[in-house]
Amino acid sequence: QVQLVESGGGLVQAGGSLRLSCLASGRTFSSYAMGWFRQTPGKEREFVGAISWTTYYADSVKGRFTISRDNAKNTVYLQMNSLKPEDTAVYYCAARSKLFATNEMQYDYWGQGTQVTVSS
Repeated sequence: QVQLVESGGGLVQAGGSLRLSCLASGRTFSSYAMGWFRQTPGKEREFVGAISWTTYYADSVKGRFTISRDNAKNTVYLQMNSLKPEDTAVYYCAARSKLFATNEMQYDYWGQGTQVTVSS
């Protein structure tokens, strides 16, 4: 069982930056692929990016967002730069015990989400 807790969300102006963190419980964190998703009201959850032995990003965030992990701290990060109003969403981290995936249905564990609001 893995528990995930996101933090770091907030309100930022367009063009600004935020770094989200996702702290995972468990002693096998390094073996999990970690994904970031986001969701706005009335829309399906959207893949943002993921990390396992490599990283992969959605086209909408490529070049602006960076995912990294610190296995010693059981933490994965989402560095978000050049934020746009359309990045406003609740951001979720997720874990799966296989290679990373872009489909939310393939993830086994989810955090509670953290709100990111980008003002224009």
